[in-house]
Amino acid sequence: MGLFQKLAFFLGIRRKEVNVLVIGLNNSGKSTIINHFKDEEEKVAEIVPTVGFNVEKFQNQNLSFTAFDMSGHGRYRDLWEHYYKDCHGIIFVIDSSDRLRLVVVKDELDLLLQHPDICNRKIPILFFGNKMDCKDALSSVKIAAGLGLDKIMDKPWHISASNALTGDGLQEGVEWLTQQIRETIVTRN
Repeated sequence: MGLFQKLAFFLGIRRKEVNVLVIGLNNSGKSTIINHFKDEEEKVAEIVPTVGFNVEKFQNQNLSFTAFDMSGHGRYRDLWEHYYKDCHGIIFVIDSSDRLRLVVVKDELDLLLQHPDICNRKIPILFFGNKMDCKDALSSVKIAAGLGLDKIMDKPWHISASNALTGDGLQEGVEWLTQQIRETIVTRN
């Protein structure tokens, strides 16, 4: 990317297309989060569980996102790794009220971080501690501690408490991810 193209990109004259992988256990709120970012006319009124994966598109700060919304059911989690190589960022959604499955989330995160298509890349990971409005929800700090996020030294990461139904915390998280992806794209090109 030449100087003029970098300048045009930063000034918002040129739109860049990026791929993000949206992963997490089933019923964590992945599809509801993605639905929040779609244009009004493209939003769906009723979210149904994802089977396999869905491809959704949304825009943020002159980045055009193609989001691969992956099913979180156990039998579909093996599909995730087929999309690691071509993604520019990862959105990992965690149901903060599902304390029992936090161990499963940690196992899936560890598998992700050790995968050959991820381990040697400085790919940004945005964690949404979703369903923060639930009575027994864990705080972002407790989720981060439970998942050992402080041990991730080679990738930028951020955790954002969120409520996919009201939109609380979503914009802040995607703004962070957008900035990280911009920095990665500009440095790489």
